[in-house]
Amino acid sequence: MVRVEGLTDRVAVVTGGGRGIGLAIVNALAANGARVAALDLTPPEVDGVLGVEADVSDEDAVNAAITLVERELGPVTILVLNAGILPLVPLEETSAELWERTLAINLTGGFLVARRTLPGMRKLGYGRVVALGAAAGKSGGARSAAYAASKAGLMTLAKSIAAEYAPYGITANVVAPALIDTQLIGATREVAGRIPVGRMGTAEEVAALVAFLVSGEAGYITGEVVDINGGTLID
Repeated sequence: MVRVEGLTDRVAVVTGGGRGIGLAIVNALAANGARVAALDLTPPEVDGVLGVEADVSDEDAVNAAITLVERELGPVTILVLNAGILPLVPLEETSAELWERTLAINLTGGFLVARRTLPGMRKLGYGRVVALGAAAGKSGGARSAAYAASKAGLMTLAKSIAAEYAPYGITANVVAPALIDTQLIGATREVAGRIPVGRMGTAEEVAALVAFLVSGEAGYITGEVVDINGGTLID
């Protein structure tokens, strides 16, 4: 488990924290002393972690969830925007409903949670925001137009937060994974042999990078997109 400084007793919210990369991030932050709330439709049952059932695409649900976190744990100073879905559908078969649902969860959900938590960070003069983007959000992707568009939007949202909130002690960065061995993309394991490093990444490797970016040691890094893809996209 990665060890970083400056997380002890910080209140962290991780959206999509019920499984996969999100759960690995929850565990990494908790192991470093943060007081963690995991928001998800099916929140995890982890000792010492506050599981909160919430649909991030629902504004009322987001407001209620963050209010609960503030009441139970205190003011939020770390936010990880991880909630997302990955529909693999050809563009011509992508319905308007699926398009809108993907953007609602992957992009609008990030906006709603950030908008609810940033005023508290600004008041405290400290905050760390990390959005989980994707290589597809930079390069596009076949059969994943809605996902790629939503991740591109989320990545630009994080850059906008970085530009607007830097004067208030708040950083915002993006981690852009590709080909991580989770349930979300398990069907693509057969391509692992074509990854330059010769294997898929792990959720724990992504979590370690997120833990560093939300730590006290990363205060001079903001507005960046950090790739973690085994060399599949070098730009």
